[in-house]
Amino acid sequence: MLSVRSLTLFLFVLLPLHASVIGTSKPAEALTEARVMALPAAQRGPWLDYLKRSAEQMRADKAALATEREGLEEIPPLPKQYFSARSIPLHRSPDFYKSEEARHIGDVILSFQTAAGGWSKNLDMSASARLRGQSYATANLAPVGSGPGDFDQAADEKWHYVGTLDNDATNTELHFLAELSAALPGHEGDAYRAAALRGIKYLLQAQFPNGGWPQVWPLEGGYHDAITFNDDAVTESAQVLTLAARGERAAAGKEAGAADSQQPMEDYSFVPTALRVKAKAAVARALQCILATQVRVPAADGRGTVLAVWAQQHDPLTLAPVAARNFEPEALSSGESASVMEYLMSLSHPSPAVVRSVDAAAAWFEAHKIMGYEWSGGRNTPGGRKLTASPGAGPLWARYYSLTTGKPIFGDRDKTIHDDVMDLTLERRNGYAWYGNGPEKTLQAYATWKPAHSAK
Repeated sequence: MLSVRSLTLFLFVLLPLHASVIGTSKPAEALTEARVMALPAAQRGPWLDYLKRSAEQMRADKAALATEREGLEEIPPLPKQYFSARSIPLHRSPDFYKSEEARHIGDVILSFQTAAGGWSKNLDMSASARLRGQSYATANLAPVGSGPGDFDQAADEKWHYVGTLDNDATNTELHFLAELSAALPGHEGDAYRAAALRGIKYLLQAQFPNGGWPQVWPLEGGYHDAITFNDDAVTESAQVLTLAARGERAAAGKEAGAADSQQPMEDYSFVPTALRVKAKAAVARALQCILATQVRVPAADGRGTVLAVWAQQHDPLTLAPVAARNFEPEALSSGESASVMEYLMSLSHPSPAVVRSVDAAAAWFEAHKIMGYEWSGGRNTPGGRKLTASPGAGPLWARYYSLTTGKPIFGDRDKTIHDDVMDLTLERRNGYAWYGNGPEKTLQAYATWKPAHSAK
């Protein structure tokens, strides 16, 4: 049972006495030459090279599609929109990846690979292969359409998310191709290995000089240019490159107890030595970026600042948290931070800096867990989703926390920021995971991890 003192504390944290609009989200800045030129002269070179590489690759991608369309009487319609990851089965038995079904999916994946080596999102990889001249991407329409001034308004509606890490795109395709490679070691797997190599090179090309990854590459502007922890873009890319750097056949998934013949496998033994070296260096840069972007917040005792967690997106140059879509404000983000913390705990022989980072994130999660409440209801529930008192329930965490107060905040489609989820429009309150319990399993893993890891 909650004590009166505890219940009062939770009410103070969760239910402000006077709910109100507390701010307005500001758009993230694109990565531009003008911004790079404002850096100290010694820092500009790698960033200017990066922008040049991105622009050249964008032109090459568009030229490749234009060449395909030469002589066509009619351009094929856009691919049907679907959630790609659901059509790409991972961690099945090795026999599955020898099947015609798996090879068909592999062939469709190959057909949608961009000239840059990446993939778009929301493609049905179990359906038909891309037609000659067909777009690499769907329309990528949101359930509620965006309009002028919205943060997710495409700069070019005909060229949107062409090469992305959003919605697990590109990294999911690479895992699948590696599983095909493991199942098809002969010449029948060569095309899949070649595509995987192009995808690995894509990740290396897309990585920022400071080790982060944008959501979309080649760059398309807006929040898509930010260092993106959303959908685990940074950590998943680092994990794939870690496997590439090792250049081995490796067990895939969590089926550690499976018989050897049925253990899912990924094969990266085909990655040449020079590329392995580059992948290893990229992973090291990614780790430095992760540590550098961990947000510092005012200490509870008012003396200085302490490490907390991460935002969904960080500016590529300043590393400051930035907003994404209209309803995704610049804030500390519990879900993405739990994934980052799990990635750091997965590292063998973590440095003292990594251990301090994990310890700080765990302390933040402990300090911000919400007990005695549940996030219940749904779109068809009278009144919609709501946070209700429920003795014994929890823990929960809000999706976003203020960078200054450390309290939960919530964004709406009109870019307003609120301190009470019930102030949101019904559509947005029902349509987003404003609370969740995901970090609970992260803290459970931390309890097992911590005894063997101390910050020296």
